[in-house]
Amino acid sequence: MIEAASRRDLPEILAIYNEVIRNSTAVYTEVELTPERGAAWFDAKLASGFPLLVARDASGIAGFGSFGEFRAWPCYRHSVEHSVHVRADCRGRGFGRMLVTALMGRASAMQKHVMIAGIDADNHSSIQLHLHLGFTQVGHFHEVGFKFGRWLDLVFLQCRLPATNPSTSVKPAL
Repeated sequence: MIEAASRRDLPEILAIYNEVIRNSTAVYTEVELTPERGAAWFDAKLASGFPLLVARDASGIAGFGSFGEFRAWPCYRHSVEHSVHVRADCRGRGFGRMLVTALMGRASAMQKHVMIAGIDADNHSSIQLHLHLGFTQVGHFHEVGFKFGRWLDLVFLQCRLPATNPSTSVKPAL
């Protein structure tokens, strides 16, 4: 089941995210989120109008996902970058696919035009998932991250969402 996250979900969300930070190159940071920083991140997502979704199974939260601005400049307002993370014992069971698909629907409903994924080049499973969902690889940045004593390559993929008309979108005041 995919649904909007609530504040009470934060401990499970942070447990998933911090495990990803500790044990993978899916996130290019080595600094885990504290409960305080997690709460600030949660509040900022909601205040910006961006979704934070969770996938639940009988054991609790199996994964979570969100999207936000690709870049903060006004002319990028129709593009978003998403992030999806699945609990270690739930990977390979379709939760990532469900979350990305749900986020694509939310972005389209918000009249976004392009969804972007930044994925570690060695994460072949995630790259393949995105390709199967209609994303296209558009960039490969070599040795832009450094974690676990080695250089990391970052792959960018994008997906054009169902047609939107930017002339009908509200333009932010400058």
